[in-house]
Amino acid sequence: MKGRLLIVDDERGIVIALKGLFSKEGYEVETAESGEEALEKVKAAPFHVIITDLSMKGMSGLDLLRAVRQLDAECAIMMITAYGSQRIAVEAMKAGAEDYLPKPFDNDELRIKVRKVMEKQLLKLAHQQLSEQAAREAGRFADMVGGSLAMVRVYETIDKVAQTDATVLVRGESGTGKELVAKAIHFRSPRAKGPFVAVNCAAFSRELVESELFGHEKGSFTGAIARREGKFEAAEGGTLFLDEIGDMNLETQAKLLRVIQEKRFERIGGNQSLSANVRIIAATNQDLETMVTEGRFREDLYYRIKVVEIRVPPLRERREDIPRLVQHFLKEACERFGTAQKPINKQLTPEAMRACVENPWRGNVRSLRSAIEQAVILSSGDEITPAELFGGAAPEATMKLENGAGASASQPADNHLNPQPLGENGNGANGLRFREAKEKFVSEWERDYFVRALRSTNGNISRAAEKVGMYRQSFQQKMRELGISVAELGLKAEEE
Repeated sequence: MKGRLLIVDDERGIVIALKGLFSKEGYEVETAESGEEALEKVKAAPFHVIITDLSMKGMSGLDLLRAVRQLDAECAIMMITAYGSQRIAVEAMKAGAEDYLPKPFDNDELRIKVRKVMEKQLLKLAHQQLSEQAAREAGRFADMVGGSLAMVRVYETIDKVAQTDATVLVRGESGTGKELVAKAIHFRSPRAKGPFVAVNCAAFSRELVESELFGHEKGSFTGAIARREGKFEAAEGGTLFLDEIGDMNLETQAKLLRVIQEKRFERIGGNQSLSANVRIIAATNQDLETMVTEGRFREDLYYRIKVVEIRVPPLRERREDIPRLVQHFLKEACERFGTAQKPINKQLTPEAMRACVENPWRGNVRSLRSAIEQAVILSSGDEITPAELFGGAAPEATMKLENGAGASASQPADNHLNPQPLGENGNGANGLRFREAKEKFVSEWERDYFVRALRSTNGNISRAAEKVGMYRQSFQQKMRELGISVAELGLKAEEE
């Protein structure tokens, strides 16, 4: 979004100069050469920031400030003051001015100040829009999809905890949607109109994560060329989501514990104690209990963040939600990658949907979404097949190779791949339990499938990959996993 900026000054030269300066910054700039003209423009359309001279003929900058406040309480107003007008500038600040700058001013200083105020205004507007959207969509759980019993329990817990200010620990494997749970709690809570700020604790070193959380003062460490607000300040009045909290170092854990207990903190290199009116939601995919035992996570912090615990189930524990998730991601992807001139409308074949439900999805919802998006982009027709969905390596591959190069999963080509009959104790004749026997059978079937593909092309990997509907690189990766070598098969590959 472009910031809308109004420049007000009765000196035409200053108006022209400032319009040129801020137009280069990418703002949508309008000008007025009197307070009265400025007020009419504010009545016609809202502005994010107004820069006005304090002393003007007719309506003064202070009068304009008071009049604009009656029309738009959210607009940020910056005052430009003449030498010796500090007393009036202070009065303007008390009346609600965002900042002031004395004449003669430095263009760079003014540009930096306006940029900071504009970013703050746009961020505030974005948060407001998100809150309004959340309020409009009753029953919405921040894009969470699923009606399984496991997810219903998650929704019920979210509803209960959202109305409190308790600290929450969200646990689950990577890709299960822990941040969506945190957002759902925030947007259903009394803090919904405040900001939701997320920090990935694993993405920063010790020094940087503390600067990210608490901010720093200018010169507090090498590279600190200016004061910087941290995420606690940015989340004031709202929610701070600490993702991957298990990767936070012990020293930072101690500082975080103090903030949770005292609701106050200091910037790095600073002495001023700042308020922390923030609700904390933490998330991890690690075993914090073992980390506490091993001394890698503070026990006191563990109990502070685990007032309420929500476990997000992995996709394999709620397979009944997969068809609904598939349709949700398909709709999103078709809208995202299609155009008005060339709309996209694709669906999965029944075989592809069945493969989706049966796939283990080790990356959970995130990996399912990625697979759907890739298939929408790369598939050739309106129906997405298992080969297009899984890059030719579907868990239940059913395609046949030309010239008898392969066989379906339900009809193995060789008798030695057939499962062994059960023994008296329920185990296979080879002594393997069901899971072990299944893994062994699938592995042998896959190896036989790829060997046949290679034999049908005399070892030509490119042609073999094309026959089974895979990319050459994926085919080679699978060969490495299965320990297949063209040379060991006694094949003499043709020129590729």
